[in-house]
Amino acid sequence: MRFSLGAEWMPQLAGNQLPSIQIRMRNSSIAGRCVDCDALPTQTSDWEGGMRALLTPEVAPLTGIVLFKPGPDLLKLFKGRVVISTPTMDLSDKPSGLLNDSTQPLLDEPSLAAFFSHERVIAAAGGQNVLASYVQSLGYCQWKQLGTWHYHEFTMAETESGPVSICCSHDTEFMKNGMPGRMDAIAKRNTALWIIGVACSQMALHGDHLLTLPELCWWASLNDVVDLIPEAPARRVLRMPKDTIPQGELKESLIAPVRQATEIIQEAAQEVRRVITLQADPESPESFMLRPKRRRWESTKYTRWVKSQPCACCNQQADDPHHIIGYGQGGMGTKSHDLFVIPLCRAHHDELHRDVRAFEEKYGSQILLLFRFLDYAIAVGVIGSVKN
Repeated sequence: MRFSLGAEWMPQLAGNQLPSIQIRMRNSSIAGRCVDCDALPTQTSDWEGGMRALLTPEVAPLTGIVLFKPGPDLLKLFKGRVVISTPTMDLSDKPSGLLNDSTQPLLDEPSLAAFFSHERVIAAAGGQNVLASYVQSLGYCQWKQLGTWHYHEFTMAETESGPVSICCSHDTEFMKNGMPGRMDAIAKRNTALWIIGVACSQMALHGDHLLTLPELCWWASLNDVVDLIPEAPARRVLRMPKDTIPQGELKESLIAPVRQATEIIQEAAQEVRRVITLQADPESPESFMLRPKRRRWESTKYTRWVKSQPCACCNQQADDPHHIIGYGQGGMGTKSHDLFVIPLCRAHHDELHRDVRAFEEKYGSQILLLFRFLDYAIAVGVIGSVKN
């Protein structure tokens, strides 16, 4: 498969600076065209979001030609025009091949499949009835196969992995012949997308927000399901190296115990909940109000200690305890709880408030920085410990 790209792409592709590129099948224009077939691109199917693939290019800078070897399973991606883009950070360690047909990167995490399908996670997001309502609202048949006819009315069908949306024609067909196995994968994807949407909504993130692993862990902490986060994603959140099994002989003196990432995250989540509810009052006046006034958890002593710590970005002396903004915290005329703070020097604090998105792309999300700092604060006994 050959593509001819404009000159503006050559600096990014030359010299193997970009090991892989992301290709999406879309009804959209691009500077590249298929050299092997000069015909105009045909219309793609109406798949939700189109197909996506991660491929490694072979670049010939002098001729402006880029070669791909997608394999027979991905050739249908090139029936029409395609959109070419650089892969995001979350795709850096993914093998080449087909990606999920959504923009949500967490759907490309196979290790999270068990988390999204767990009954406790589904219950935390609203329960099976709310999931069923979400699937019913899709309003299209999810059984995609070339040459099939779809009835104009749709219904919901149950699989072993959850509900799917299908037209009445296929519902009748599947009741006679049995549900195809491929529908289980569609049902799992429905559940995962629904949970991601609920998490974004509960944390006051905009509708097209791309949920990250640290944000998912934060939502799981708030909903008491963080213990279900698998080890591999937890290690990525804490930027710990991949868990490897030592090969060959190893002296006992060289064996160093390492805490599991899931244990660290669960401990941090437990301490966060315990500190916030130390002075719990189940009969507070606000709890009987229809519109209770928001009360903040405040601790000048804790924020003063945070200010004395190194900056979370440059390790220089911090100047300010930055209160997390966004992610369902803070707002017009309000601040997040004093527990949700990270130490920042004045320069990085100003940089964050100038452009939150640019700051998080450069240094990591605020939730990631908060997880690390809470883990440190708990480990050194500043919070969660009983002192006389």
